Formats: sequence, structure tokens, C-alpha cells
Amino acid sequence: MTTTELPIGVFDSGMGGLTVMRELMYSLPNESFIYLGDTARLPYGTKSQETVKQYALQMATLLIHLNIKLLVIACNTATTAALSYLQQQFPHLPIIGVVEPGAQAAVNATHNKKIALLATETTIRSGIYQKIIQTLDPEIEVFCQSCGLFVALAEEGCINDEIAQVTTRKYLAPLLNQSTPCDVVILGCTHFPVLSTTIAAAFQTSVSIINSGKATAKIVTAILQQTQLLNLTKPAERYFLVTDLPERFVRIGEIFLKQPIDPNRVMLVDGFTKNPSSPSTTLFTEPGS
Repeated sequence: MTTTELPIGVFDSGMGGLTVMRELMYSLPNESFIYLGDTARLPYGTKSQETVKQYALQMATLLIHLNIKLLVIACNTATTAALSYLQQQFPHLPIIGVVEPGAQAAVNATHNKKIALLATETTIRSGIYQKIIQTLDPEIEVFCQSCGLFVALAEEGCINDEIAQVTTRKYLAPLLNQSTPCDVVILGCTHFPVLSTTIAAAFQTSVSIINSGKATAKIVTAILQQTQLLNLTKPAERYFLVTDLPERFVRIGEIFLKQPIDPNRVMLVDGFTKNPSSPSTTLFTEPGS
């Protein structure tokens, strides 16, 4: 297999990264992907940065062992905690996060220079979105709202029911009561795009919803073009690895990916946390075994 035919690795704390992979698949239909969802240890958003950094190292190490040509951290929390660290650990490999592309897209979209950031506690505490946005345009105000329950709702497939609507209204109340409302909303967690319709409906005024997956796909496409790593020959293949409950991943993951997931392409990976520096393909087991 040539370097151009190697797959792109994508990892997330669970299923949210499938919203990023969906955009990658749309932009790069000829590329193969290996998706790794850490479904046994989600959510990442309520854990410390040091813990998330160690989880991210384990996930990245496993995917790199499987011979990928580029890595996408499809998780805002893991991007904030570990992007620069992983880039230092694996300097030979292009590693892309989802924060900077989303922040840039938000800056380009705002007209009144008021941006709402909906994210997890860890992402907001890191201050990375605020720093990037205000570096790009110091006049922009960023209004942050932690929305941790959105992750649980998304993972349960509750995206447009009464529970989702009540939770959304409660979270967004501080933003809706502003005299001058934000005109741009960043979905600062890759789980949140499946709730975008519910989120948009909660605003009384028209807002631009920024899905960082689309912006990230543009960056990845540009990097593959610049490095001449676009796959032009081998048919695309998609594989999914999970750390727990592959059957549930198949069922709920379709909501995020917006297409059926073949159960035969979903594998359970177990034990890599015991020896993350040397993962082995023997760690893969068939679903249900």
C-alpha cells in the first residue's frame, strides 16, 4: 500500500466525532478512514486536562500504530488539552484539531462581533477559543456557556424531543437575555451538531451556527493537497473502533454520521490503556465476544 492509500485516523471521546468524519467523508470521498471512539470513558469534557491528555495519547498511539497518513482530533476537549502535545510527540505526522478551524470560521461569519461559544467545562476553562478569536479580532466579544448535558443527550439520541428542548432553553437563557444578541454560535463540542436544529430554534433571532467539522474538513483537504497525499486510486474503506458497546455505537452512531454503519466494520478494542505505548492488533476483538 502506498502512502497516499493509507487511511486518515479520527478519534473522539465517543460518537460526536462522527459529525466531523461525516464532513471529511463528504469532502474527501476517495479517502479511507479509521474512526476510534472512546465510548468506555466518555465524557471527556468533565475531566481534567491532564487526564484528557493521557487519554488522547493512548488513542493517537493506537491509530498511528495502525498506519495512518494524517490524524484528526475530532474532539474539542481533546484538542484543547492535547493538540500541541501530540504534535510534539509525533512530529512526522500531520495532526489537526477542530478548535482553530471553528474559531476562524466564527470570526469570518460575525457581523456584530458578538459570538456565543457552547462547549464543555474543560474547553471553556482552557480559554483556547477565546484566545484564538480575540487574536484574530480583539473587538469580538465571546460569551461562553457550558452545556455538558448536551453530550449525554446526543449520546442517547435525544436530539429534538422535549428533554432536549427544555435543556437547551435553560442553557441558552443567559445568551437570550442579552440586549444585543450574538449573531454567531460556535458548537464547541463535536457532539453538539446533532442538536443544531434545537439550538437554532431556541434563538429568537437568526444566528449563524458554526460546525467546526466543515471548517476542519477544508483544512484537511488543503493539507493533503499540499503534501500530495490525496488518494486517487484505492477504493475508500471505513472502519470503526470502540472501547465499549459496539452494538450501541452502530445504533446511535447513525444519528451522528447520517448514514447506516455496517456492524461488520465496527470492532471492539480492549486493553490498550494497560500498555498504550505499544498497542497491538491482537487487542481487537469481534463485537460481542
